[in-house]
Amino acid sequence: MWLSVNMQRVVEFLVGLLDTPSPTGYHEEAMRYVRERFGSLGLDGLEFRETNKGALVCTWPGDRAETPRAVSAHVDTLGAMVREIKANGRLLMTQIGSYAWQSVEGENVTVISVGSGTRHTGTVQTVSPSVHTSDDAEKGKREDERMEVRLDARVSKREETEALGIEVGDLIAFAPRVAITPTGYVKSRHLDDKAGVAIVYGALMTMRDLGLRPTQTTSFFISNYEEVGHGASAGIPAAVKELLVIDMAAATTGEHQNSDEYSVGICAKDSSGPYDLAVRQRLTRLCREHQIPHKIDTFPHYGSDGSALLRAGGDVRVGLIGPGVDASHAYERTHRDSLDATISLLIRYLLDPVE
Repeated sequence: MWLSVNMQRVVEFLVGLLDTPSPTGYHEEAMRYVRERFGSLGLDGLEFRETNKGALVCTWPGDRAETPRAVSAHVDTLGAMVREIKANGRLLMTQIGSYAWQSVEGENVTVISVGSGTRHTGTVQTVSPSVHTSDDAEKGKREDERMEVRLDARVSKREETEALGIEVGDLIAFAPRVAITPTGYVKSRHLDDKAGVAIVYGALMTMRDLGLRPTQTTSFFISNYEEVGHGASAGIPAAVKELLVIDMAAATTGEHQNSDEYSVGICAKDSSGPYDLAVRQRLTRLCREHQIPHKIDTFPHYGSDGSALLRAGGDVRVGLIGPGVDASHAYERTHRDSLDATISLLIRYLLDPVE
């Protein structure tokens, strides 16, 4: 059976999600978007519930109720939080998630005020950003104490910034700068892992269009704390025997990586150790049987919702696949072909019975 995926609709879903800010700790707006779009597919029997931590669980009954499985992707992204309002009115930040400061230097941001509900724009820069006035513009270290947010407001002291409704603990979202190129590339921050959520959407949409349903009852777990390490540590239905994580494959060339931006990546090992061998072998078999371009890879500085669940004591088999993403945790890029390949493998996985 040939799978024809409507990639235009997948990319349209992805762009809408990328444009919805969701740094870890601020997920409700993005979760609402996902729930509404998943619900609009009209899948027979699809049920929604929310965990205590705010993750979304969408369960789709399959042809068989025994040996239920789960598929996860995460909607939360890298970001920052206001650590201090400085005497000059600018903002000192603390990172949410792990990234290099130079990867966000010069990036536009939105400061989301938790207390007042207001939003203010600004830019991340060093304390010495101008080459015309300081040698440190080039030579200064990019570290916490030397990075700040310059607000797009007439403020020059702490009290003026506080008057805007900004306070310590407010969230900072980086502008995604989404760009879709004529050559098929998708460039944006936060493809990790909003591309994964779009892949789940694309699989559900395609299966609906083809009149298919999962072989076994499947819970789609959209987590909201993955970037800080505990996204799927709880909330996966207790009866689940197997979890397939949809996250990005680190495809930056020249760093001993086997992944690329045009295939589906199958993770054999990350920093937590190897993923389940039988699951990996089944995923590889499905790719070969259905001519899905794929790459097996290892990621030395990487963790996932699957590793979070295993560390929390989950007795489940775990596999991980995802689109190849260049420059992960920076200004990322993937290709429609990689999204398509990952959707195709996810559908084949959902149709393949687990014994």
